[in-house]
Amino acid sequence: MTIAVCPGSYDPVTAGHLDVIERCARFFDEVHVVVAVNAAKTPMFSEETRVEIIRKALEERNYRNIKVASTTGLITDYCKKVGATVIVKGLRQNGDYEAELGMALVNRKLADVETLFLPAVPDLEHISSSIVKDVARHGGDVTGMVPDCVIPLLGEALNDEKRA
Repeated sequence: MTIAVCPGSYDPVTAGHLDVIERCARFFDEVHVVVAVNAAKTPMFSEETRVEIIRKALEERNYRNIKVASTTGLITDYCKKVGATVIVKGLRQNGDYEAELGMALVNRKLADVETLFLPAVPDLEHISSSIVKDVARHGGDVTGMVPDCVIPLLGEALNDEKRA
């Protein structure tokens, strides 16, 4: 059985993330979508909320081979724990490759895990979690950029930011 891991901050999960996850589900026996908690970043959504959002977004698609989890440690440690042999990362055209290549080489050295890069589909390659949050902060419509279940949560999080 081939197990793949799709790590990311998913703050929030976007349509581009879901596209990569769904494409992975066709190629691998089991796919672990892993919310990677980075202590150096201050996310909009909690770790638990990000996991739940992804579960909810995938729920209606009825994939039986996708698991959603989180980790505060190294992705390679998570890969070892679940027996994953590949990490899958989506690439947009904005220089993601350069940023991801170094991590891929380190991951191979640490855990003998390969990294597979999937190019973003053209109509989603401009979408990132950062852009979604920026558009939403300025009152723009993010419909189609994120799963529908994210939109009200984004509104709530932005209202909380304003109150703080």
